[in-house]
Amino acid sequence: MASEIGFVEYVCEQIRGAGRVSHRRMFGEFAVYCDGKVVALVCDNQFFLKPTDAGKALLDRVKEAPPYPGAKPYYLIDALLDDPEAAATLVRATAAALPAPAVKPARKPAKKAPRGRTAGRATKPAK
Repeated sequence: MASEIGFVEYVCEQIRGAGRVSHRRMFGEFAVYCDGKVVALVCDNQFFLKPTDAGKALLDRVKEAPPYPGAKPYYLIDALLDDPEAAATLVRATAAALPAPAVKPARKPAKKAPRGRTAGRATKPAK
């Protein structure tokens, strides 16, 4: 079952105090970003936070579950979403513990073939 956009927007609203929060559809579900870093996934209308030591220190009990079959366990956050301040603090700590996203190098433009003649083709001398 795919997540509903309404639930994703609710999650983002609850954690907006963490920083610049946004979401993006990925593989039929959603990735949640904080300050440009992927901090969580929303799958099957559940909020899965990336596991970090900083996040674990803020949780009373850690409930882990994979967001999708074959995935590594994430922290499953449910009741904490009802407390926007605590949820934002948790997401902020997780984002701070994660490395900055890698900067992708700019793509080089494709080389254009020379106009007129085909490259590497012999031409006859003019008479």
